[in-house]
Amino acid sequence: MTVALFLKRLLGLLMLAGALSLAACSSGKDPDKTINWTPEQLYADAREELASGRYAEAIKQLERLESRYPFGRWAQQAQIDIAYAHYKDGERALSLAAIDRFVKLHPNHFALDYVIYLKGIVNFSEQQGLLAALGGQDLSERDLKASRDAFDAFKEVVQRFPQSRYAEDAEARLVYLLNSMAAGELHIARYYYLRGAYVAAANRAQGVVQQYPQAPATEEALYIMARSYEYLGLDALSAGAQKVLDRNFADSTFMASGIRGDDRRWWQVWR
Repeated sequence: MTVALFLKRLLGLLMLAGALSLAACSSGKDPDKTINWTPEQLYADAREELASGRYAEAIKQLERLESRYPFGRWAQQAQIDIAYAHYKDGERALSLAAIDRFVKLHPNHFALDYVIYLKGIVNFSEQQGLLAALGGQDLSERDLKASRDAFDAFKEVVQRFPQSRYAEDAEARLVYLLNSMAAGELHIARYYYLRGAYVAAANRAQGVVQQYPQAPATEEALYIMARSYEYLGLDALSAGAQKVLDRNFADSTFMASGIRGDDRRWWQVWR
């Protein structure tokens, strides 16, 4: 190769490199400043974003951390924090998906109690939102799945990790959820009862009595059962429900009212 040919080719390569550099600059993309960051730096930055409420940015940083250091404690911690960040960002489905993924990948992780507790919290928050809007919804279409999922998660924490720092709070939330789920089912039973759907009302009320016997809603559920069976002409079942109501709630406010023939109008006033 002659010197002239060598210089010509070198000049061509330099021109190509310059063109590529100019194209990169003109694309408007800033270089990734985190490209050489350590896992400690990435995680510290992600935690700062979390603390500042910039959850989307935190998730991006945590995903970088997991992709660049996919093995070991940094990736695992990133997965946990991604689930938490999605929860704080109001993305319930993404949070639950991240939690389920973590549980499958790390069934014996030392922080599993927290992850399952977080699953309960995510569903518990959804359940609270549903109960807050209870009055404005068609009660026949109420979905209590979030409540049940939260209950199952908290129950798992209490049973599998009794020494966990989250066990006491999980147990307290279990009591609340039991009562609220019973109340939710009772709302549906009352909905059917007021509309004359006595079979559906009796079935829902019976479910309250069987599944949540210690809940305050049991008293009203027994009353709905007794009256629904009465309207259906099922005298033996009505008498049985009435007997249980009298035995367990001798001073029942429902019975004290003396209501018999005009129940539906009375329920409308009572609501």
